[in-house]
Amino acid sequence: MATDPSIAARMITSVNPATGERLRSFPCLTDSAVQAAVGRSRQAQPDWEALGIPKRIDVLRNFQHLLYQNKSAVAQTITREAGKPCVEALLTEVMVVLDAARFLIDNSYSLLREEAVPHGNLAMKTKRGYLLREPYGVIGIISPWNYPFSIPATETLAALVAGNSVVLKPSEFSTTVALELASLLHGAGVPEAVFQVISGDGSTGKAFSESALDKLIFTGSVPTGKRVAETAATKLLPIVLELGGKDPMLVLNDADVDVASSGAVWGALVNAGQACLSVERCYVHRSLYPAFVDACVRKVQQLKVGNGIEADTDIGPLIHEDQLRFVESHVEDAQRLGAKVLLGGKRLSEIGSNFYAPTVISDVTHAMRIMREETFGPVLPIMPFDSDDEGVQLANDCLFGLAASVWTRDRRRGEALARRIQAGTVMVNDVVSCFGISEAPHGGVKASGLGRTHGRFGLDEMVRAKYVDSDRLPGRKKLWWYGYGEKFSHQMDGFLDMQFAHGLTRRILGGLRATGALFSKKS
Repeated sequence: MATDPSIAARMITSVNPATGERLRSFPCLTDSAVQAAVGRSRQAQPDWEALGIPKRIDVLRNFQHLLYQNKSAVAQTITREAGKPCVEALLTEVMVVLDAARFLIDNSYSLLREEAVPHGNLAMKTKRGYLLREPYGVIGIISPWNYPFSIPATETLAALVAGNSVVLKPSEFSTTVALELASLLHGAGVPEAVFQVISGDGSTGKAFSESALDKLIFTGSVPTGKRVAETAATKLLPIVLELGGKDPMLVLNDADVDVASSGAVWGALVNAGQACLSVERCYVHRSLYPAFVDACVRKVQQLKVGNGIEADTDIGPLIHEDQLRFVESHVEDAQRLGAKVLLGGKRLSEIGSNFYAPTVISDVTHAMRIMREETFGPVLPIMPFDSDDEGVQLANDCLFGLAASVWTRDRRRGEALARRIQAGTVMVNDVVSCFGISEAPHGGVKASGLGRTHGRFGLDEMVRAKYVDSDRLPGRKKLWWYGYGEKFSHQMDGFLDMQFAHGLTRRILGGLRATGALFSKKS
């Protein structure tokens, strides 16, 4: 990454959100520096593509080995810059990337290689068709601060193995982690120009989205995502957008209260609630509601809030003051409209400036912002419902549609309801962990975005499909070329009967009428 002040309009500083320690400063690259990075990426991409899939897989294997060797150091870097407990950094970031590499190592060749396309139309039987999957060229990635390693790494690995070069613009709050990813990739054999990190703030990201990319993958807020989409539309630039969620958890009347309440507490509070897949709306059948709420309060009371670098910390800080104030505004709005804060609902200033107490709220309604807007904080709002139909209606009453969960002792019942919920992923008796299933596509519907990352569908996002059609009889004119006339029309009508008519007799007669056309146009 370039650090020459002449290419930077200003500087940004990475800060440990738990301690306020200034970790490192980085230049905000100018528009021309951003364009130069994309230009270097474009020049380097053809040689990377020419390596071929097997050699690129070897590089991914090297990367996986290096990451495993350095897993603890990488986790600590994530914790220092993003605040989450080290164990979460290890499990929800490092392990996710190790497994994503495993999936691509095992499956990329079969998913990316040339694929025969059979022809069912009799008129096309003399042709050989096949599908090529070609890299776009330069793929730009704009990644967020909440999962600063796993989100950009999983997307980058898929882009690279498909033969693209990658330029990554990380959040201004997580540049150090992005450079850790770059160090590992370069150490594994990815040329420096094939994977680059550009540092900067929102204006840098705007210049990046306007540069000469071939595809852009953005993870972030809905308002910014809409601006990215508007910019992309002017250039017809292909994009993938992951724009967050307001994920519902539906606890049915036959659910195990102990298991479901533990899932709700972890799902709402993991990474201090700063996850797109967080449980942000918890709906519990009225018959279980009192016991469920009590269990959640009891379990949250046992959690330790503190510096994530300490081994016994369960919940770390919010990323910065602005995010803390936003969470506060949601809780205050809910209280004003009649919700009850059963636990938490306040800053923990005695620990540090960015800490907020894990909070459980009851008696919430959809009139409250906390049940309609993405909160992105350590808050668990719980609301009762009376029937499966009402639960599904409440789950779907939302602008977002990233993920959801259904909790029940009856797996078939849960899976039946999952089909009715509007979301990119619905989990039965689990939350959040779908992001760690490398085979599963990740993405949403409605305001949660467009496209998918991870798995086969995520790899498909990194390539253009090219169909190649090769005629096996190049010396013969095609029967559908000019030379129509009444006789030819009669023959073509028979040809359609031969292929598509109902009844064997009509098909045979159609074939007899068509026979002359098959041989009438000679070379």
